[in-house]
Amino acid sequence: MLTSDYDYHLPPHLIAQTPAEPRDSARLMVMDRHSGEVSHHRFTDLPDLLRPGDLLVFNDSRVFPARLRGRLKGSDRGIELLLLSRVERNTWSALVKPGRRMRRGAEFVVTDESGSVQVKGQVMDVEESGSRVVRFEDESNLKCIGVVPLPPYIHETLDDPERYQTIYARTEGSVAAPTAGLHFTQRLLDRLADAGARKTFVTLHVGWDSFKPVQSDDPSEHKMHSEHWSLSQTAADEINRAKSEGRRIISVGTTAVRLLEHAAIANPDPKTLVSAGSGWVDLFITPGFEFKVIDGLVTNFHLPKSTLLMLVSAFSETDRILRAYKTAADEGYRFYSFGDGMLIQ
Repeated sequence: MLTSDYDYHLPPHLIAQTPAEPRDSARLMVMDRHSGEVSHHRFTDLPDLLRPGDLLVFNDSRVFPARLRGRLKGSDRGIELLLLSRVERNTWSALVKPGRRMRRGAEFVVTDESGSVQVKGQVMDVEESGSRVVRFEDESNLKCIGVVPLPPYIHETLDDPERYQTIYARTEGSVAAPTAGLHFTQRLLDRLADAGARKTFVTLHVGWDSFKPVQSDDPSEHKMHSEHWSLSQTAADEINRAKSEGRRIISVGTTAVRLLEHAAIANPDPKTLVSAGSGWVDLFITPGFEFKVIDGLVTNFHLPKSTLLMLVSAFSETDRILRAYKTAADEGYRFYSFGDGMLIQ
C-alpha cells in the first residue's frame, strides 16, 4: 500500500466554493460497498434510501472562531494565527503566518476588524511540527476577535458563517466542520424520523489535519494528531441497542467513524460494543481495518492522498472508491467541504 495509490485528478472547477442552497438539495451518490455499483440521487431522497430502524450517528461538534489576525508588537507587520488546540487557560497550539516573524519570544497583538478589541500575546515555543505555542494575556475576548476558518481550497468569502456549521452543532471545539452533516436540514431530519430512522449524537472535535495530505510514500509512517472525543451514556445505549437488535448503524461523516471505532477498540466492557467515555483519539483507518460498529457511511468526496480517502477505501475497496470518484467527476459532482456527498452501504 502506497500513498500514491490514493491519488486522483480533479479539475479545479469541481471544487465547491459555496454550499448548496438549500442544504439538502446537494447531490448524493449511493454506492454498494461490496459491488461498487452506484446510483445518483439528492440528499432529499435519503429517507427512501435507508431502512426503518437504521441509527444515524451525528457529530455535534461546533467550529470555533479560530482564525486571528493582528500585528507584531511595535510594528505594522501583519500576522495570522490559526488556533489548533487549547493547551491550558490562555495558552494554545497554533499555526502562524509568516513563520519567520513568529519566533520564540515574539510579542504580538490580535484585533477584531474594527481594531477596537485587542488581545496581547507571545510566542512561548516552536514545536517540531512548525506550530507555535502561544500565550495570551486574556483569552476571554478571542471569540469576539476570531473568525471561523474555512479550508484552504475555498477562496470565496462566506456571507453567513453559520453555513459552515451543521444545524445541530452545539459543542464548540473544532477548527473544521464535520462536513457530511452540512447537508442536513430540520426538514430532512423530520422526514428521516417519519421514515423510521433513529438518530443520536457524539462529539469529536475536528483538527486541521483533516485537510492535510499524507506526505510520506508509506502511509504507515504518517502521524495522526489526536482529537478529543466524547460519547454519552445515552448515545452508547442507542448504539449498543441497535447492534443487538440487528439494526444498521450509519455514521454521518468520517469523524464519527473514527470516534465509534476507537470507542469499540477501547471498550473495557466485553458485554457491550461501546461504553460511554471521553478522551483522545488518533486512530488511522486504512484498508484491512476491521470495522466493529458502522454498517453504512454518509460522507463527502475527499482530497487525494488524504487519510479520509484511505478511511472510505477501507470501508469498501480502493479501486471501487476511485472508480466512484471518477464517475462523480464525469457527472459533474461538486467535491470537498461544500460539495456533494456519498452514501456507502
